[in-house]
Amino acid sequence: MKEDNGFFVVKKGDLVGVYRNLSDCQTQVGSSICDPPVSVYKGYSMPKDTEEYLLSCGLKHALYSIRAADLTEGLFGTLVPCPFQQPSSSKGGASEHMPKKRSQEAMWSEYTQRSCTLEFDGSSKGNPGQAGAGAVVRADDGSLICRLREGLGIATTSVAEYRGFILGLKYAHSKGFTSIRAQGDSKLVCMQIQGLWKVKNQNISTLFQQAKQLKDRFLSFRIIHVLRESNCDADQQANLAVGLPDGHIQEEIEK
Repeated sequence: MKEDNGFFVVKKGDLVGVYRNLSDCQTQVGSSICDPPVSVYKGYSMPKDTEEYLLSCGLKHALYSIRAADLTEGLFGTLVPCPFQQPSSSKGGASEHMPKKRSQEAMWSEYTQRSCTLEFDGSSKGNPGQAGAGAVVRADDGSLICRLREGLGIATTSVAEYRGFILGLKYAHSKGFTSIRAQGDSKLVCMQIQGLWKVKNQNISTLFQQAKQLKDRFLSFRIIHVLRESNCDADQQANLAVGLPDGHIQEEIEK
């Protein structure tokens, strides 16, 4: 592969940009935690018809940019994850003491930290009744990142389960995760999100659309159905959330 034909694909929020230099990619990183997360990949040979397809604009100094929703597999040919160092937020010359070269292992470790597992559940005492949503976010090695609980007021079990799923997706996205594996014991949520079951209930339809928009923000998403005994931690968070005021969210972060 010829390095002079190399290019970088940057995904920032709902935008995707193409750059020639890695240094240009670094300027896309925002200084606020509210800024969309940024992911970078490197390609070596862009298909000729792709250049004609990429006509819109969005990211700074990009060769091309398109909406993430329009991104299709194989559009840029073969891509491999390309971790990059975000600009230091500290003042002064802190970067002068940083090694000029980072080991490949360290860079890949930085990238894999963008992947997580989401366990979700919901509880309703009465169906409909006093309800709560629960979610647990874990690192790839199974270690705990955060437990989440949200009070829902009066709601059905299905609504509570969707809200638990949405609660976890929002948290994972806000923390910059780009790859997520979700699991829950709600067959309804799992099958509908996979597109295997139709959504007929209007209240569920609204939550389904919200969940779908959230999941589409991730570069990689997968959801699986698990048995209840394999979802104990999320179930516990949902039951604890039943006692919370409507709309109140609690976060329990692993230290």
